[in-house]
Amino acid sequence: MARRASSSTNPALIVGIVIAVGALVYGGKMLLSGKSSSFDDVQPLVVEELLENGNSLRGNEYMVEGTIDGKLRWTSDNGQVVSVRVKSSGGDDIIPILVPQKFSKLNIEREQRYAFKVEFEKGGVPVATGVSRL
Repeated sequence: MARRASSSTNPALIVGIVIAVGALVYGGKMLLSGKSSSFDDVQPLVVEELLENGNSLRGNEYMVEGTIDGKLRWTSDNGQVVSVRVKSSGGDDIIPILVPQKFSKLNIEREQRYAFKVEFEKGGVPVATGVSRL
């Protein structure tokens, strides 16, 4: 008498498929949600206040998110100045940010999105104290 093939499925195979589908869904969700800045403890910069009187912001820390518009100046001693295109109530504005030498290992290029934690120094110049690529 011939043996019949078993028609039951292997439980390990079912568990493996469920885990694989869960990992794909989770990975897809992480990719689509994008990165968030790690500067959630700092209030975002109101660009209108900077344009009105940047010197009044001196000594305060803010978070700036935007797209690198260009590199304005680079020196090996002081770092580089980049122009960042940020959204404001009147449309897009461009503000300069001094990125100190301690961030020299970062490859900041045009059209990349970044979040900067900035502190305003004398004259209303925003100086990066933290940089995160978005």
